[in-house]
Amino acid sequence: MKDNNLKNKSFLFAIRIVKLFQFMQSEKKEYVLSKQLLRCGTSIGAMVSESVHSESKADFIHKLAIAQKEINETIYWLELLKACDYLTKEQFESMNNDSIELIKIITTIIKNTKNNLKPNT
Repeated sequence: MKDNNLKNKSFLFAIRIVKLFQFMQSEKKEYVLSKQLLRCGTSIGAMVSESVHSESKADFIHKLAIAQKEINETIYWLELLKACDYLTKEQFESMNNDSIELIKIITTIIKNTKNNLKPNT
C-alpha cells in the first residue's frame, strides 16, 4: 500500500512539475533551468512506477535509489530557480515540501527493504 501511496504522490508531484514548467516558460520566459527541472521532476514518478514491476528486491531498491537521486536533483533546480528569483518563497516552499515528503517516503521504503534482505542473526 505504501508503494501505491508513493506512486500516487509521485504522479501528482510530476503534474505539479509540468505545470510549473509551463508557468516558467509562458510567464517567466525561462527555458533552460525549467527544462532541467521538468526532466528530473517527472522522472521520479517514472522510476517509482518502474519499481512496482521490478524483477527482484535488488532491482526494486535500485529503481527507488534512482528516484531518490532525481528528487535531490529536483530540489537543486528548485533552489536555483528560487535564488534567481524565478520562484517566490511560497512557490519554492510548496514544491520543496512535497519533494522532502517524497524523499522521506522513498528513503524509508529503501531502508525497510534492505533490512528485510538481511539474514536474521
